[in-house]
Amino acid sequence: MRYQVYPLIIFMLLPLFLVFGDESFHSKYAGEESRRIKSLSQDDVEELKNGGGWGLAKVAELNGVPGPAHILEMKEQISLTSEQEERIKAIYNKMKKEAVALGEQLISFEIQLNDGFLEGSIDLKTLKELIQKIETIRGRLRLVHLSTHLITPDILTEEQITKYNILRGYAQDPCQNIPAGHSAKMWKKHNGCE
Repeated sequence: MRYQVYPLIIFMLLPLFLVFGDESFHSKYAGEESRRIKSLSQDDVEELKNGGGWGLAKVAELNGVPGPAHILEMKEQISLTSEQEERIKAIYNKMKKEAVALGEQLISFEIQLNDGFLEGSIDLKTLKELIQKIETIRGRLRLVHLSTHLITPDILTEEQITKYNILRGYAQDPCQNIPAGHSAKMWKKHNGCE
């Protein structure tokens, strides 16, 4: 009689194991439901509030076209002149001011979108309007960041850009890869190869 109870208990608990034991339905977003803005992490919010790049200029950065923020961080390592530093600071300050304002707008629209779903008050018309506003701001924000990558290289020498890319981990060893048109001896001397 004792052995007949166990199969009955297992049979009764089997649905619970099937429902709660199967993690294949477990969302990779689990835990994010406690965020104030579900679509933005706290790091995202901080980056936007501070005018940070938020990965929006990656296409320029990874193609060897530097932007002002990292140039200023490594000004000693790439031997910026005081005139170069002033010009790059001006570009950076303008970019940061615009990026902070756009970041605040983006956060505001994401809050509105979040609250519409949270409160159940959003309709298709409002959803379309908010998405359009969010994507317009995101595009403007990306343009602000990428446009600085177009301007910054004009202020730098080829050697500074090469050194920047090496320090960022993007370029090959300059001692082994001398750009066309450069004196190998001078290039190696300027890049500390000898």
